[in-house]
Amino acid sequence: MPNSRITILVPGRISPRVTERLSERFDLLTVPHGKELELSLVDAARVRGVAVSGALPASWIAGLPNLEIVASFGVGYDGVDVHAAAARGIVVSNTPDVLNDEVADTTIALLLNTLRQLPQAETWLRQGRWAAEGPFPLSPLSLKGRHVGIHGLGRIGMEIAKRLEPFKVKISYCTRRPRSDVHYTHFPTLLGLAEAVDILISIVPKTPETIGAIDAAVLGALGPRGVLINVGRGTTVDEPALIAALKAGTIAAAGLDVFANEPHVPTELLDLPNVSLLPHVASASVPTRNAMADLVVDNLTAWFETGRALTPVPETPQKA
Repeated sequence: MPNSRITILVPGRISPRVTERLSERFDLLTVPHGKELELSLVDAARVRGVAVSGALPASWIAGLPNLEIVASFGVGYDGVDVHAAAARGIVVSNTPDVLNDEVADTTIALLLNTLRQLPQAETWLRQGRWAAEGPFPLSPLSLKGRHVGIHGLGRIGMEIAKRLEPFKVKISYCTRRPRSDVHYTHFPTLLGLAEAVDILISIVPKTPETIGAIDAAVLGALGPRGVLINVGRGTTVDEPALIAALKAGTIAAAGLDVFANEPHVPTELLDLPNVSLLPHVASASVPTRNAMADLVVDNLTAWFETGRALTPVPETPQKA
């Protein structure tokens, strides 16, 4: 009796919850996540859906003749060639909203860590230095009285802004177009925002326009009391310019959860005392990652049951 179950391709690593749930109703093909698609022509022809965490280049999409949907694990989907998918009528979905709160919470924590040096203070205690040497030195920076600029006021940016309001800081933002549903001050350019604020939080996706957007000019405009927090994409920041600005005192400090060449972090950043660094963990809690995994599975299930994904990205089509 022929197998009537739909085949889903899983390249490389993904949440075990995805594969566990998918295996209940789909056949799974797992392959290494490399440059080449390591599948026979027969197996490639079986694949109708992909569940992926990370990149899915055009060459892989081209090698799957019956592909209908790519379910990407994460709110950002810049690793998936959506233009190649759209040209074939293939839907790409992502996992928005379910991680908004976690990322926003982590952003506030990273901001406080950066300003108040809380990780260093805990290390001081754990190393016995409090008892041996006395109190931890006063943190040179504070959140009190600050003007915070948010680079990107989408779903997560809005959640960050809402969390900042009780801290009694002034909030401004930079987007291509002003929002009509907020009272924060809008700046049409990132440079203009940086000139006005003394904390800059970046939460934008990777696009041609955002790559390297936070450059030496923006950092210079942020100023010597300025603090940069990046929880969006590492490619948004010109890392050599940031390192130079931190060393020279052009800005006061930075807190980074993302980097240009992850998981490789420049040694110069690691050696700086005025940075707080996290290994891309903004959404990395079990409840949030489980919710993301469920949405990957639910997108695939909905597509093959109804012909519509739950959270398609705007660049790719849906069936009528």
